[in-house]
Amino acid sequence: MDKQTGLRLLTAVGAWLLFRVARLGRAGVFFSRTLYCTATPPLKLRLTVKQIWFIGWKSIGVICLMAAFSGMVLALQAYPTLKQLGSEGFLGPLVALSLIRELGPVLSALMVTGRAGSSIAAEIGIRRTNEQIDALELMGLNPLRYLVTPNLLAFLVAVPLLAAIFDVAAILGGYLVGVRLLGLNAGSYFGEMGSYVRFHDILGGLYKSASFGLLIAWVCCYKGYYTQPGSQGVSAATTQAVVNASVLILACDYFVTALVF
Repeated sequence: MDKQTGLRLLTAVGAWLLFRVARLGRAGVFFSRTLYCTATPPLKLRLTVKQIWFIGWKSIGVICLMAAFSGMVLALQAYPTLKQLGSEGFLGPLVALSLIRELGPVLSALMVTGRAGSSIAAEIGIRRTNEQIDALELMGLNPLRYLVTPNLLAFLVAVPLLAAIFDVAAILGGYLVGVRLLGLNAGSYFGEMGSYVRFHDILGGLYKSASFGLLIAWVCCYKGYYTQPGSQGVSAATTQAVVNASVLILACDYFVTALVF
C-alpha cells in the first residue's frame, strides 16, 4: 500500500469517526434538552396520561402471555436439576429471584420496545416527514415538550409497572408447572420464596426497569425525531430504534446489575 492510498484510508476512517462522534453528541444534546423540558413547566399531563395508556395498558395482554410461558419454561427447566440435588423445595425462590432480578425487567422492556417503542419512533418520524415538527417550531413551540417529554414520562411510569405485572404472571406460571404439573407442595413453593426474596431484590428490579424505560424513550424518540424524509427513512428509523434500544437494554442490564446487586 503506497503513501497516497494510506492517506485516503486514514482520511476515510477519520471522517467516519467524526461522523459517529457528531451523532453521539447530537443524541446527548437531544437527551439533555428533553430532561430540561421534563423538569420545567408546563408539563403536558393529558398527553402523558394518553401515552401511559398506550404504552402500559395496551401492553398488559402480551406481557402477561409472555410472562406466563416464561415462568412455566423456567420451572420446567429448573425442576429436574433441583430434584437431582434433593432441593426441589427451592424451586419457588429460584423462579422468583430469576424473574424479579433479571428476566422480568429485561424481557418486559424488550417487549415494550418492540410493541410501543417502534410505534412511537414511526409516529414521530411521520410527523417529521409531514413537516409537522417544523410547523411547531415556526409557531414558536418546543416540539420536545409536545412529542418527546410525554413519552419519556410515560415510559418511566409504565415500564416498571409492566415489569411488576410480568413478575407476578411469571411466578404464577411457574406455580402451575411446579405445583400442578410436577407435584411440588404449594406451601413449599411460596413459603421458601418468602424466605429468600428480599425487598432489595424488588427495588433492584424496579431500578432496572426505570433505567430501561429511560433508554427506550431516549432512543426511540431520537430516531424518530431525526428521521430522514420519506417512507424509507421512517422504516429505517423504526428498525434502528428497536435494534439500538434492545442492545442498550442488554448493555445497561449488565452495568445496573453490577452496581445494584
